Amino acid sequence: MVDHSIKGKTVLIAGGGKNLGALVARDLAEQGAKAIAVHYNSAGAAAETEATVAAIRAAGAEAVAFQADLTPAGAMEKLFADTIAAIGRPDIAINTVGKVLKKPFVEISEDEYDAMTAVNSKTAFFFLKEAGKHLNDNGKICTLVTSLLGAYTPFYAAYAGTKAPVEHFTRAASKEFGARGISVTAIGPGPMDTPFFYPAEAADAQAYHKFAAALSAFTKTGLTDIADIVPWIRMLVSDGWWMTGQTILVNGGYTTK
Repeated sequence: MVDHSIKGKTVLIAGGGKNLGALVARDLAEQGAKAIAVHYNSAGAAAETEATVAAIRAAGAEAVAFQADLTPAGAMEKLFADTIAAIGRPDIAINTVGKVLKKPFVEISEDEYDAMTAVNSKTAFFFLKEAGKHLNDNGKICTLVTSLLGAYTPFYAAYAGTKAPVEHFTRAASKEFGARGISVTAIGPGPMDTPFFYPAEAADAQAYHKFAAALSAFTKTGLTDIADIVPWIRMLVSDGWWMTGQTILVNGGYTTK
């Protein structure tokens, strides 16, 4: 019988140095993961990543950190190779990498579009590719997308539009990797109370988002609390393995499909 628990498993988290990725890393360590590789993008996140690594080790798991811009496919190949060299082949691979842009459609430049595509679509594609090549059998893959995939709204064409392909990448990968017992999912939180949210939204939009979800009154800020997303990711990469090929919107009633 296959063991789908987190205990004793090896984990790779892209974007795992801070915010939601860091909270997931700490949680999986507390759940008994054997070793966790944490990726972070910029030198500015080094201190927070070091704190995350320290917390993982304090919970009893081995931890390593790697810095990289993952938009080149070769960088993704190296991340998986470095992870395997340091802690072994992963059982669980989680990608929280993303880039937000809120801007009218007609004002989005080619450079902005290319940057959004590189981070939100290309990185996700090659993360799934490398995970499919290197994960142990019966592994779990989860990618962070956005609840805006279920929204009818202006100004997020470049953000939600470049996250949208991940929904099909997830379906295709789940079908192809399923013969090895690997489940593949995507999870779409609502607007989250993180430093990424506030610079992208004017005061009026912030106020709207804080009351937009059906359950907004029951959170600290009205936004999605990253602590409420962690149990869903934990479930999907463990006992929730039978859920595969799906994109799940977890947002307190912010949007539905």
